[in-house]
Amino acid sequence: MFRLNIPKLLEIAARRGDTTGYAISRRTGIPESSAYRYLSGEAQPDLNSAMRLAETYDFDLRQVIKRVPVEAAA
Repeated sequence: MFRLNIPKLLEIAARRGDTTGYAISRRTGIPESSAYRYLSGEAQPDLNSAMRLAETYDFDLRQVIKRVPVEAAA
């Protein structure tokens, strides 16, 4: 299973001045509610949203998506 590394995503987004879910939503086109759920850890981005984040902030997905054991994800 894979999880979003939220601190790393926020670090990368902050370089562009985006420090809130609202700002990330506006720049990426991801719905604001989804951006906030990603940042709170309530949800994980689907492939489309993950690619939008990567393209918008110009990073490799492997920088912010990490593999976690299935047992730890529960």
